[in-house]
Amino acid sequence: MRIRKTAAWLLVQGSEERLLWDRYRDRSVKAAQKHRASVDAKIAQSTSLTELDRLLSLCEVQSTRSGVPLPLGAHVRGDGVNFAIFSRHAIGVRLDLFDRPEDAMPVRSFILNPARNKTGDIWHVWLEGIRPGQLYGFRIAGPYSPREGHRFNADKLLVDPYATAIALVPNCDFGAAHGYDPSSPQRDLSLSQVDDAATAPKSLITHSDFDWREDQPLCHTWESTVIYELHVRGYTIHPSSDVSCPGTYHGVIQKIPYLKDLGVTAVELMPVQEFNQRQLLRHNPQTGERLTNYWGYDPLGFFAPKASYASVRGNGAHVLEFKEMVRVFHAEGLEVILDVVFNHTVEGNELGPTLSLRGIDNAIYYWLDDDKRFYRDFTGTGQTINATHPVVRDLILDALRYWVMEMHVDGFRFDLASVLGRDRGGHVLADAPLLERIAEDPILRDTKLIAEAWDACGAYQVGSFADRRWAEWNGRYRDDVRRFWRGDEGLMSRFASRICGSSDLYKGSGKGPECSINFITCHDGFTLNDLVSYARKHNEANGEDKRDGVDENYSANYGIEGDSDDPTFETVRCQQIKNFLLTLAISRGVPMLLGGDEFRRSQRGNNNAYCQDNETSWVDWSLLRQNNEIFRFTRGMLALRRANLVLRREAFYIEQDIQWFNPAGNSPNWSDPCQKCVACLVRGQNGPDLYLMFNADTEAIAFILPPPLPTTWRLVADTAKRPPGDFRGPGGEEDILEQPVRYVVEPRSSVILLAR
Repeated sequence: MRIRKTAAWLLVQGSEERLLWDRYRDRSVKAAQKHRASVDAKIAQSTSLTELDRLLSLCEVQSTRSGVPLPLGAHVRGDGVNFAIFSRHAIGVRLDLFDRPEDAMPVRSFILNPARNKTGDIWHVWLEGIRPGQLYGFRIAGPYSPREGHRFNADKLLVDPYATAIALVPNCDFGAAHGYDPSSPQRDLSLSQVDDAATAPKSLITHSDFDWREDQPLCHTWESTVIYELHVRGYTIHPSSDVSCPGTYHGVIQKIPYLKDLGVTAVELMPVQEFNQRQLLRHNPQTGERLTNYWGYDPLGFFAPKASYASVRGNGAHVLEFKEMVRVFHAEGLEVILDVVFNHTVEGNELGPTLSLRGIDNAIYYWLDDDKRFYRDFTGTGQTINATHPVVRDLILDALRYWVMEMHVDGFRFDLASVLGRDRGGHVLADAPLLERIAEDPILRDTKLIAEAWDACGAYQVGSFADRRWAEWNGRYRDDVRRFWRGDEGLMSRFASRICGSSDLYKGSGKGPECSINFITCHDGFTLNDLVSYARKHNEANGEDKRDGVDENYSANYGIEGDSDDPTFETVRCQQIKNFLLTLAISRGVPMLLGGDEFRRSQRGNNNAYCQDNETSWVDWSLLRQNNEIFRFTRGMLALRRANLVLRREAFYIEQDIQWFNPAGNSPNWSDPCQKCVACLVRGQNGPDLYLMFNADTEAIAFILPPPLPTTWRLVADTAKRPPGDFRGPGGEEDILEQPVRYVVEPRSSVILLAR
């Protein structure tokens, strides 16, 4: 039943609940008291007691039951849905149901009575007749007292932290970063008395049934894994992508044949946890174009996949499309790894919007500073999730289990994972409870766990993050390999260690080379093409006066900044790209490619394209035809890695496995800072021996070759040669060397020989 109240529709369940709700609201901030008193006065004036009693007699209270506290979230039970939400410090909770995302007023509301609808700290209710597709949100009353850490505001419609889908109002700027100065007297956005239901995101009940068709986790070993990082929208949204549903999960499905041909075994998806792409209000100073939250590293819901990445919209169809994508990937032998963000949310600092956790129980969910009006910030975003609290740890564990059990994903890459390992004092723990729980969780035992083993406040744990269950993005690998091929002095020893699995980083902590995720480029920084085309970043379009993005990229332009048609520049750039790809393929550890690097995707020198939802970030598939030489080389190097187990074993080389040489055939002088060339003999054990030569110098170097007993040396790859001589293949297509005593390695090039 609904009663028209000025411009509102309100369902009143009973006099007791109504009095309770009024009492909850009376205990809020003074400004909110006046606002609610005004609304109550209008209600009293417009409705007689007789009419109210008559309407109350029509309410179907028997269809509303107390419900159960677990599991949290909204779950179908019998012919209805059970809703459960945690809030320790709330004094009142109301559940609102909506028909459409843009609706300002609920079609039904249910006030939860703590005597019947609360167990411990969990508020719950069961409603009959609710079905998947229903929109809902919570309003939570409680003290607004920032000095005590509380920021309750019942005027805010809140997203259920356990919502498995979230509906956003189209073209709405909810939660936008308005650029308030924290030092100014600007009022806190969470104090606003304006009812925000018309623009607020709304939780959505989803279908749990899906025909997985006997789908099972693939559980590829680390030694057989090659990771390919991509952005779901950006990978196929460009008109050149030639897919029927560009920019969607379905669009990525259509690129599976390409990915298999390339030779990767897993895709790592940049954030697909629901976020607000319209979070930014800045504009591109060059074009006036509105900038967006393109990358999505500001989650709104940990359980909910991004709705706008689906080709079919509405009624939770995006959840089904995500599942379909995973199922098809698995059927084709490809794993799906999610880049997840559990260290902060979209709500920002103390001046940010109240959308979910802040209004549910700010003092529990966020890490507050000593002055509880403010947040501790280990993420660079204004706040930090309080992973030291058991309730928050449960939220993170529950989300991970959901993605594995219900969505069938194969692994996770944890953004700024060091944040999750800090104790209540902010110190980085050697044995962090949450990281240990994730590693030892029985549901997650077969999933791949990858840490970005640092944070924004100085923690850098590459080589020592948690235990061997955790692999790590090896930032040292990226930097040392870049610097070696740029020609920096004193890098030869570190370069040798990186291609051998970085034992100097991992061995001491009991880890093996499989814990090293080797990469030259990732979403954060230059693309591979830009790494050899730009000596400095060009982030003017981001509208931050070039303050964003790292300044030291260990890049070079080799004569001219940016694109060039000059063969002189293009030859060395193409050669350097091949050097990086060859190094990545022959290194022990787990290689990761940035999507589009295999055909020279460019961001025009922007090394922080987080806000560029345009051709700066989109993958231009016409480059695949234009730069097929690089694609062919990449595919060939991954095939070589696949064919030679010795390059990818989950163990460090021992003395009998590998032997190092200088160009004269003697042991290298590792302490000579001027040496920029080195070679190694890798004994194949059950396969052919390999001889690898690397010359980062600007002069050609003649290398003495070791005797290939009992056969001859064959040329597999030479990055200085034009196709098809740059890669001759690992399967008998190699050229036999006419002079097997010495080989001249051209400037800035690398060579692979194989004994057959």
